[in-house]
Amino acid sequence: MKLIAQKEAQDFVQTGAKEFRYNREFRLTPGAKDVFTEAGVKLVFDEGAPAPAAPAAAGSPAAVAAGSTDDDKLWRSPETANLKAQICEMGRRMWIREYCDGNGGNISCRLGPDRFLCTPTGVSKGFMTPDMLCMVDGNGKQLAGTWKRTSEFMSHAAIYKSTPDAFSVAHAHPCYAGAFAVKGIQPPPRLIPELEVFVGTIAYAPYMHPGSPEMADEIFKRAPQHQSIIMGNHGVITWGKSVEDAYFKMEITDSYCRTIIHAQSLPGGVAIPAEGMSELLKLKQGIGLPDDRYDLKPAQLAEVDPWAEVCGQHGCSSPVNAWNPQSATETAPAELEALVKKLTEEILKNLSK
Repeated sequence: MKLIAQKEAQDFVQTGAKEFRYNREFRLTPGAKDVFTEAGVKLVFDEGAPAPAAPAAAGSPAAVAAGSTDDDKLWRSPETANLKAQICEMGRRMWIREYCDGNGGNISCRLGPDRFLCTPTGVSKGFMTPDMLCMVDGNGKQLAGTWKRTSEFMSHAAIYKSTPDAFSVAHAHPCYAGAFAVKGIQPPPRLIPELEVFVGTIAYAPYMHPGSPEMADEIFKRAPQHQSIIMGNHGVITWGKSVEDAYFKMEITDSYCRTIIHAQSLPGGVAIPAEGMSELLKLKQGIGLPDDRYDLKPAQLAEVDPWAEVCGQHGCSSPVNAWNPQSATETAPAELEALVKKLTEEILKNLSK
């Protein structure tokens, strides 16, 4: 006897069929009956009918058009199972580091020509399981999986279409990079070697509705030379050459933004010199990572002070108050001396009471 439980019923509903015929060789659980009823699928018991085949899962020949056999094999392959596990693990890491609030964020990766694995909508990235993931084509059409795919996949697709080297894409809402996003500020470069080598210049894309064609267009233009893009008033999208690599870009981006914001509370400010930048870019080019500064001469790499650049472009309303290294070192001692004098006077006044 074949038992039809809730999961099998959900798979059958995904095929779009409106009638499920069965006989004594099949038994339906109460949960399966509820799924069929809610989906409007008619249950037909026919004692004389031959035993039906098992309910067709999404992605099987009954659920997908031409080429479905290959899609079904791909969907059920050990390689896809491994990638599903990797995506769930990266989602867990993103949630633990508080990059995703509620059900925010999404992850995807390539499965084959015009086939992609992606996370579902409406699910916390910290509690995903492999059975929740979806397979889609480059236009976002869902081909397999019983959970609805993320509404922002087309932003991922923009990266895959413009950047052949991109194997995986991650999107999240990390707080420190998000601070730059809501202020419309591109984080300044030339401050930490790890960012320069493994990520490069963090691009900034103006606000467009999340998941919209306009947002995809903005990402499409920037992705070939930038592995990390801050989306105005939204979050960050990154790509990598593996699922973990895409996550690493997210982690490095937010750590960098966090360091910059904390650094503003300290006087002074220095940047990586032109010679140092040239060496870092040469190293980066050697490992095959993209960057928009490979054609610049050493002098051009150090034309602008990164601390002054933020304030100069966006004014004093930015979340970080850019320091001028020279003026900071000149004024800080005077301010410190005045503060010490004031505290000393207060202490002496209290002792004399």
